[in-house]
Amino acid sequence: MSLLRLAALLVCAAAMIAPAAAQAPTAQAPAAQAPAGQGSAKPGQAQKPAGGQREKQFPVPSNWTAVSLNGKPFGGRDRPTFSLDQQYRAKGFGGCNTYSATSYPLREQRLAVGPFALTKKQCDKEVMETERAFLVALRTSMQWDFDGSTLVVKTQSGDLRFERSI
Repeated sequence: MSLLRLAALLVCAAAMIAPAAAQAPTAQAPAAQAPAGQGSAKPGQAQKPAGGQREKQFPVPSNWTAVSLNGKPFGGRDRPTFSLDQQYRAKGFGGCNTYSATSYPLREQRLAVGPFALTKKQCDKEVMETERAFLVALRTSMQWDFDGSTLVVKTQSGDLRFERSI
């Protein structure tokens, strides 16, 4: 198993365990932390939350083009992109360089994006700063949702918005 996949799996496991551990009473045994029917689905599969409604399912495979980061639109013809295939391999264009990573949609509409493998092309300073901000936001993604047809990824640095592309 490659180090990249191993690191991505560890990130995903930590993201799945942390919310359950924070909500579970301390007197419960670890096996009793998740209610029946919870936590047994694989990444990206729909589950039935406690309210009985089906959880949203991240569309896989899918291709997205970035629209904005924290309300600031991405300009130019070379906007950043994000694609996710059925093996949870993410790839895209950051504005100057191409990247790849492992990305897992998790339960409760969470998203874990593994470390990036990047090309090392140099571009104008402004383009490189925009690319860096995009990649940091994507790497620190926490949750996703849809606002109409727009994919909204909530990150530690704000909201990253995408439109569906071909």
